[in-house]
Amino acid sequence: MTDRDTLTEKAERLFERLEALLSRVEERFLGLEEDKPRRDDEARTFRWISRGPRGILRPVPFRARGRLDDLLGIARQKEALVRNTRQFLMGYEANNALLWGARGTGKSSLIRALVHAFAPEGLRLVEVGKNDLRDLPEIVEAIAASPHRFILFCDDLSFGAEEPGFKDLKALLDGALSTVSDRFLIYATSNRRHFMPEETATTEEGREIHPEESVDEKISLSERFGLWLPFYPFSQEIYLDIVEHWLNVFGIERASEEVKREALRWALARGSRSGRTAYQFALDYAGSWKMAAGEGRK
Repeated sequence: MTDRDTLTEKAERLFERLEALLSRVEERFLGLEEDKPRRDDEARTFRWISRGPRGILRPVPFRARGRLDDLLGIARQKEALVRNTRQFLMGYEANNALLWGARGTGKSSLIRALVHAFAPEGLRLVEVGKNDLRDLPEIVEAIAASPHRFILFCDDLSFGAEEPGFKDLKALLDGALSTVSDRFLIYATSNRRHFMPEETATTEEGREIHPEESVDEKISLSERFGLWLPFYPFSQEIYLDIVEHWLNVFGIERASEEVKREALRWALARGSRSGRTAYQFALDYAGSWKMAAGEGRK
């Protein structure tokens, strides 16, 4: 046996060991090792990490700031997604879901809040970045043996004409990549219903053009989501309700008229009356109020 053959054999053995180790890590964090005790809050959410020829599911700390009751102004959307998720967990038919619309209106927060509500019933969340959508077959394979049910969460999606991952997502929505479709659903968010950027292409003069075939392709992807949930900018009344809710959460019982005026000025400066803006104002106001009252952290 030559030195080259010896090195090749050693490399193959090392690769086999690494593959076995990664498999055990996945089993541990996905809950496949039934005989090992687990903390109640352990491994509710995962992130897919691409690493060369093989990616891994990495557990991430679950720090979603809001529960379902914290999400105001989206009652209809919340009711529809909760019902769909409950059907899924009970083994009934359920749809993949697309949450689309204005920024900061609670699309991502609503999906993450589902983990708070349904983790005890076996729901787990896997965050999949747009650049990792090409790994969808591997992700499906990684979760196939788990006793849990999974939401594959694709956040803030939009696609250019030839971006990778588009066809992989389309194939998964069609069911072409998986035989375990009853074990997972895909929930995605986007600022636009059809995942298209502002300009699909431009001419040399800079005029916006929309090639018909490219547009039809993007529409064909969004139509593969059975549940469409639109999110619209909040009215002033709802925005102030959200501000008051978070101030209550942070220990301030009632927002005065002056505080409400400050909240509106805060929103005007940011050009957005969204749930995210309301939460950020409440953080700033509550922190400064407590510090002035001598209650801040030292």
